[in-house]
Amino acid sequence: MVSERGLQVLRAIVQDYVETHEPVGSKAIVDRHSFGVSAATIRNDMALLEDEELITAPHTSSGRIPTDKGYRVFVDHLAELRPLSPAQRSAIASFLEGSNDLDDVLARTVRALTQVTGQVALVQYPSFARANVTHVELVALGMGKVLVILVTDTGRVSQRIAFVPDDLDETDVAQLRAQASVVVTGFSVREGVRRVEDILGAEPSTSTRLDNALRPILRVVGEELDEFRQDRLVLAGAANLARRESDFRGSISPLLEAIEEQVTLLRLMTEMVADGNGLAASIGRENEPFGLPEASVLASTYDTTGSQSRIGLLGPMRMDYSTNLAAVRAVAHYLSQLLDEDENHK
Repeated sequence: MVSERGLQVLRAIVQDYVETHEPVGSKAIVDRHSFGVSAATIRNDMALLEDEELITAPHTSSGRIPTDKGYRVFVDHLAELRPLSPAQRSAIASFLEGSNDLDDVLARTVRALTQVTGQVALVQYPSFARANVTHVELVALGMGKVLVILVTDTGRVSQRIAFVPDDLDETDVAQLRAQASVVVTGFSVREGVRRVEDILGAEPSTSTRLDNALRPILRVVGEELDEFRQDRLVLAGAANLARRESDFRGSISPLLEAIEEQVTLLRLMTEMVADGNGLAASIGRENEPFGLPEASVLASTYDTTGSQSRIGLLGPMRMDYSTNLAAVRAVAHYLSQLLDEDENHK
């Protein structure tokens, strides 16, 4: 059982190590913090923390650094999150200003978060399986290409080119738009995918020029709607891992692979257990089942269309947890507010 002063000593070691990147000794703690006790007393407290495996000595006769277990205890006993500065709040607000659609909002969100924290920022796309398709638009581009645009009632917009056998005039495009709209408009994304699959899976009853153009267009519609259903992440700041490679004892390759593949990070972020404030942290060995035993992941929830998704940070265990958790919470709040305003304006 760690005493109250022991927790204060652990807090001092974490804060000093994060700030200086140097092992922390008892004399440094006495000099930098007002404990009102001798260095010998602090050494005794540090010995007890070491017995609890909360701190460790990286070298013989050196100071001490936190273990992943120590970081966990530190986070669990955070008295308060360090408030963001007015400059940081202004940076977040300006990054998110003038967003055009959901894709743009989420891209700006992760850029804002990585700018404020210096970590890899992650935001989980909302699930659009229950969204309804509100509009299908087709634009003939010539050379057998048609731009297919899909819009849902949650603000998701998709644009992708379909390749058709023949060039189309305005009358052709209007007829194809009407036919595609009948298939998916007004239906949920999930139902739209099923309806497209039914049509494409059946033998065509006719084989006119427009029938032959409709099938590749519907194939694109189905593939895009199916992607709407998939969980995925938007990320920014991966270069920060390379800049902080010295903070990892081993290779950063597993982290880079996780960023590239996304499945691992999505599963990790989904399974993290949040506290009463909606904040979650998974530190060091807690991430071993996901192949990321030297990383920390922080997350908060944001609200959209009646459901919740997660936004977070990925970085080394040596990070400023108080500031970073505050940043994640603040950006999640801004994002929820922005999406709510957008929904109310529809």
